[in-house]
Amino acid sequence: MLKKLLISTLFTATIIAQNRGEYQQQLEQFNLFKSQQQISFSDYKAAQEEAYSDYKKKLAKIWQNPRLSTKKTLVTYSKNRKNRTIVDFDKESIIIESIASSKKQAEENLKTSLAKMVTIDTKKLQESDPLAVKLSKIPKPKNLVTSHVDAKPILAPLIFAEKPTQKSVFNYVNDSFKKNKIVVKKSPKIEDKKIYSIHVKLPKNSTIKMSQIYYSDVKKHSLRQNIPLPLVFAIMHTESCFNPRARSNIPAFGLMQIVPKSAGRDSYRFLYHQDKLVSGAYLYNSTNNITLGTAYLHLLYYRYLKNIKNPQSRLYCTIAAYNTGAGNVAWAFTKNHNITQASKLINKLSAKEVYAKLLKNLKYEEPKKYLQNVSKRMKIYTTIYTL
Repeated sequence: MLKKLLISTLFTATIIAQNRGEYQQQLEQFNLFKSQQQISFSDYKAAQEEAYSDYKKKLAKIWQNPRLSTKKTLVTYSKNRKNRTIVDFDKESIIIESIASSKKQAEENLKTSLAKMVTIDTKKLQESDPLAVKLSKIPKPKNLVTSHVDAKPILAPLIFAEKPTQKSVFNYVNDSFKKNKIVVKKSPKIEDKKIYSIHVKLPKNSTIKMSQIYYSDVKKHSLRQNIPLPLVFAIMHTESCFNPRARSNIPAFGLMQIVPKSAGRDSYRFLYHQDKLVSGAYLYNSTNNITLGTAYLHLLYYRYLKNIKNPQSRLYCTIAAYNTGAGNVAWAFTKNHNITQASKLINKLSAKEVYAKLLKNLKYEEPKKYLQNVSKRMKIYTTIYTL
């Protein structure tokens, strides 16, 4: 009996050892796979940055200030790079510039650029943008999720009461050139050429009106994630002013300025139970962007900051955390990044006191202004979309 027990014990120990060995081998393979995926994404990101740099160098041969899109400006160039359009969503204006040898040629270029900008949608913009086309050709890592950009209007709903026709666009362009003077200056880069530009104001309150383009998606996903609709709109307004091609230096992408390696990854894993990274093109799809952005707000409010009992206090902390991270919110109360510890202190304060502490103690000025702006804009969107 003892012999059988000993044999059985040895056999079991051998199996356990083998299983441990297999487990260790699998763990090592998994970690290697993760490492390879990380290297692959790093290579992909580096290739993107190189494409941006190369494109900017080409622009610098023509333009003294080779601008690219930012969080709140959309910048497009013609194929020959001698005509560019800058839509400033924050200042609600369009600046169109053309490098040309005559005023007649320049005026034709400027009118064509304006007509294109006020009628183009996000899909056509993606397909016609030389930089976007170049970026789309970069080989992508296996673990990267990408997507086609959806066709959403950009400026047309702000300018035209109905779907623009050839006649309505023609009239708008001509009226704009009657109201606004073409400014001329010498080109510092190209000899015997001049830069012709025109500045056109968008209709008043265009930024707020642009929220209507995304109302359907915001309503759907704010309900799905149990997040206030005015909060989503206020964050979109503060992050990008509804610039569908918003890109920061981090880089973060799209309407809700999502960083692929942090908020993008966390939200995708929460929604789809897969550890994936998302591409810039994926986040330039407005539905994808709103889906992940509202999911991240859900994670912040219902998971990362769940120990904060007062709903209004938790909302203030969620707004700040969307900009600067939950750890930095904790730091404002404890001078360390432990949100569980910070929650105990937060729960002893009123919502008004929490707001004041955040404005006083957050590490950087940006999240302080961010909290103020989002809170103020929530009231605006609550009024607009009476709920």
